[in-house]
Amino acid sequence: MKKNQEQYCLEKEQGSLYRIGMFAQMNHVTVKTLRFYEEKGLLLPAKVDEMSGYRYYTMSQMETLHRILALKELGFSIEDIRRLNRSASEKDFLSKMKSDILEQISQLTMKLSKLETYLSNPENSLDNPVMIKPVPACICASVEQVLDDYSQLFDYMPEMGALMEEAGCRCIDPEYCFTHYPEPGYMEENIRVETCQAVTEKKEDAGVLRFKEFPQIEAACIYHKGPYTEFARSYDAVLKYIEENDYEICGGIRESYIDGVWNKDSEDEWLSEIQIPVKKKEGDR
Repeated sequence: MKKNQEQYCLEKEQGSLYRIGMFAQMNHVTVKTLRFYEEKGLLLPAKVDEMSGYRYYTMSQMETLHRILALKELGFSIEDIRRLNRSASEKDFLSKMKSDILEQISQLTMKLSKLETYLSNPENSLDNPVMIKPVPACICASVEQVLDDYSQLFDYMPEMGALMEEAGCRCIDPEYCFTHYPEPGYMEENIRVETCQAVTEKKEDAGVLRFKEFPQIEAACIYHKGPYTEFARSYDAVLKYIEENDYEICGGIRESYIDGVWNKDSEDEWLSEIQIPVKKKEGDR
């Protein structure tokens, strides 16, 4: 044994004890690292001299140190390693960590897909991104119509407003007014629609005015700024997102009206939100 090693190695007591500096050299780590692991409770010295404060380690502690270093190299945090040390089953813990990492990869893959969607189309903007979000359940007053074409969409709203006032309806705050298309797909004629206004309570049906409950949904949503005649570009964006991210449509589409002719002078300032109920495709769960 070299002289610089002999000065760190004590006489055998119940196995060789190595001063912290020697133990660090033997394992290619720094003294600072060993003191850090001691502070975190991961690797305590086998002995601490009461007089000098010198710390000593045994050869058998190399296994513990190498395990810590291996886990660090795999990307485990100090807290992960501490939890692993407390775990009854190392295999179960590592399997859970693997599952968490795969979930993180899935989330990052989704983010990458969103970025690629924006970058692939120069017309896309972060001002109107597609978002998957919950749309809360609500009670609605509604009037159902069959339209010859989409230009008739708002002809019935004044009549509906009068019927709601007569029935003593109170709108929720903030207001939630939307057109619901219960049938899938784009129709050229005989377009079945429901004009809906969320209200505070369900009342008795009165003629064409009906009351119904809409359940909470998970929806792919996009804000649309501008006239309704330009809805097509926003529909293109949200439908493309649904297809590229392995979702499928699972309910009637809603068009929610936030700002419009009732409070904005210019069509360019009208604000709507397209809400399409979606779920992950079965093969991707």
